[in-house]
Amino acid sequence: MGFAAKSYCSLLCMLVLLFTICYSQDNYVSSKATYSGSPGCFERPSGACGYGEFGRKVNNANVAGVSMLYKNGSGCGACYHVRCKIPKICSYDGVTVVVTDFGEGDGTDFILSDRAYAKLAVPNAALELFPYAAVDIEYQRISCRYPGYNLKIKVHEKSNFPGYLAVIVLYQAGVYDITAIEVWQADDLEWRCMRRSFGTVWDLPSPPSGPLTLKVQVSGNGCTKWVQMTNVVPSNWKAGVVYDTAIQLS
Repeated sequence: MGFAAKSYCSLLCMLVLLFTICYSQDNYVSSKATYSGSPGCFERPSGACGYGEFGRKVNNANVAGVSMLYKNGSGCGACYHVRCKIPKICSYDGVTVVVTDFGEGDGTDFILSDRAYAKLAVPNAALELFPYAAVDIEYQRISCRYPGYNLKIKVHEKSNFPGYLAVIVLYQAGVYDITAIEVWQADDLEWRCMRRSFGTVWDLPSPPSGPLTLKVQVSGNGCTKWVQMTNVVPSNWKAGVVYDTAIQLS
């Protein structure tokens, strides 16, 4: 009987643990959302994150502007699962969006692209959803996934070789916020901090010559780490060009 009682207690503990794990994975936050161009919403047409065309096309154009979650730019690139709550119109599947801009509406946390907003609805019900200026939603931060894509460094269009360098990190996978970027200064054998210019654009006047090694600080999942990218930007870098790092966050 003692062995059976221990086995029963072990099984009960396992079931409680399984329930706890499953419950924690469904940790959604209640809020409101609207869509781009809807009455009462405000967006920055140039894109506050600095992504440019990437910010309109990434994730099959399922993107969003956020206000509170923008976090002075460190929220750029984050992925969220969003679903609305109107019976018979909203789909439980919802939509996964990537934050690419700052935007605020009347009590809303998300301004979704038209494409993403339509995906909140069940099939053939999107036209019924658009008349709502804002809808009740629930959202959850999730891991970004870019199958087939490495982390990439784009030299921002406003860079001016060789005296001024600005960069943007693209395709950041996982649940991470970029909180710092440094450049290796070989002459002085030290790392130089880049400045957050705006959004997720980081810049540096008088950058080092030669191929550039960058170090990116990322925070997420309760930890902070540095990811080094050796000689990722060539010595003859050009504004607007995207360079592959051959690595990805995990």
